[in-house]
Amino acid sequence: MRLQIVAVGRRAPDWIETGFKTFAQRMPAHLPLSLRAVDAGAARRGGDWQRARAQEGEALLAATGAARRIALDEGGRAWSTRDLADYLDDAMQQGQDLAFMIGGADGLHRDCLAAAERRWSLSPLTLPHMLVRVVVAEQLYRAWTLLSGHPYHRG
Repeated sequence: MRLQIVAVGRRAPDWIETGFKTFAQRMPAHLPLSLRAVDAGAARRGGDWQRARAQEGEALLAATGAARRIALDEGGRAWSTRDLADYLDDAMQQGQDLAFMIGGADGLHRDCLAAAERRWSLSPLTLPHMLVRVVVAEQLYRAWTLLSGHPYHRG
């Protein structure tokens, strides 16, 4: 089983890449976590954010393949760490890959939301989409430690 974060934007600051790698490297070999970045929609340069979001949505959906899709969306449901751990455990039991979709500056296209099995809201705050990569990676690591009895999670 594999975990994948699929996100819009290729030029993450070094501190974002370091944060993501920190948690991805901590994941066990049987549960690898990877990041696949897709380009921001080309129409964004012309100011057409709706078309850009559609282009980004197509790229995100193509990158997720047959994995179970989870949309990171402010309109989604808040999950506790235990909720995420239970979801991760279910996917591991079924041997299904998970793909966490993170949109660009204007969020996810409606096609991504429709294709997602779940919609997850990290917070009622608006978070920078690059930062979401690190938060999701840390929470996936935390969920795994909770399932495995590792002392990282003390909540």
